[in-house]
Formats: sequence, structure tokens, C-alpha cells
Amino acid sequence: MSRKNRACPCGTGEPYAECCGRLHRGEATAATAEQLMRSRFSAFAVADEEYLLRTWHPDTRPPSIEFDPGQRWTSLEILGRTGGGLLHREGTVEFVARYRIGGQDGEMRENSRFLRDGEQWLYLTALGTR
Repeated sequence: MSRKNRACPCGTGEPYAECCGRLHRGEATAATAEQLMRSRFSAFAVADEEYLLRTWHPDTRPPSIEFDPGQRWTSLEILGRTGGGLLHREGTVEFVARYRIGGQDGEMRENSRFLRDGEQWLYLTALGTR
């Protein structure tokens, strides 16, 4: 099955092309901080460096992103959020991102901070990871 028809890695159950794929292709922007978080998880899953850098706040954006070819992002679970809605200028999203690497399962927990710049949400920083 092509990536276009597969379920989106972000976990909504929608086809990738109609979910995060639209954001990755620049056809739409994330309406909320959570939607941006989900689309960034999907960008890591499909190794879309351009999208990740485009949606990273310039104050904290790295020059490039190194992907581990042996790592496969497997699921995303949103644990909570503050702000980040249609009428907000900032917000946080706490999540667990699960992956598989070298035959072992792992997870990354993070509480991410997002800021809205005009009509676009941007990832600013992690408030905490484990």
C-alpha cells in the first residue's frame, strides 16, 4: 500500500494524504498546537526534514535534522494540552512517541511548547523529556 493510502502515522485513522500529508505538502497549516504536534510526529515518521524545519521556531531551530535509518516511529499518544487552540497564541502538548529501533521498543515522553506566529503554529521547545 502506498504512503498516500496508508493511515496517517499521527494516529487519527485518516489517510496520510488527507491528514498530515496536506500540511507536509504546504496545502494547509495546522489550526492548533496539537495538530502541529501530530503533523511533526508524522514528519519524523516519514523523514520530512523540510517540514520539521519549516515548523520549528527560528529562535530554537537547528540547522538540520539527523534521522536514524534504523528507527521507526510507531505511535503517538497525546497525554494532555494547555492552550494551543484557535484563539490562543501559545500552548503546550504533552505526548508519548513510541518507536522501534534495533528490534527493541522504546518511547519518548515530552511536553512541547508551541507559539503561533500570525496564522502558523511553530514548535518552540521541549519543557521536559524522558
